[in-house]
Amino acid sequence: MTAYPVILLFHLFAALFFIGTVFFEVLMLEGIRKHVPREAMRTLEIAIGDRARRIMPWVLLVLYSAGIALAWHHRAALAHPFDNSLGLLLTLKILLALSVFGHFLTAMTLRRTGRLKSIHFKRIHLSVFCHMVGIVILAKTMFYLHW
Repeated sequence: MTAYPVILLFHLFAALFFIGTVFFEVLMLEGIRKHVPREAMRTLEIAIGDRARRIMPWVLLVLYSAGIALAWHHRAALAHPFDNSLGLLLTLKILLALSVFGHFLTAMTLRRTGRLKSIHFKRIHLSVFCHMVGIVILAKTMFYLHW
């Protein structure tokens, strides 16, 4: 048995964790904001943020490490992405993933410098949410869509 299926499982579980967290924050937390007192919502956001800051770096380490290993497996397709559908769709997926990582670094930098405001938090999460939807669509179509 090759390592590919094991690496793929690590990548998928880390992606589930990351995407699930983003979906929960964007779709669930934003939806209850107007029904929960401001102080309670702030306490909840701080608690979730503290927990996420402890876990998410490890999730991202697994997610991106496994992603790099999987990309290495498909390096021939990535070498000439315009020659095949897999290479092109995987390249787009990688670009979106790099953008998500950039969002993560931006959020961490803003937080460390004390400039992460609620509006930044919301915009970053919404953008990451949209990126994640794109990544999931690309991940599911890149092995089935051929031209």
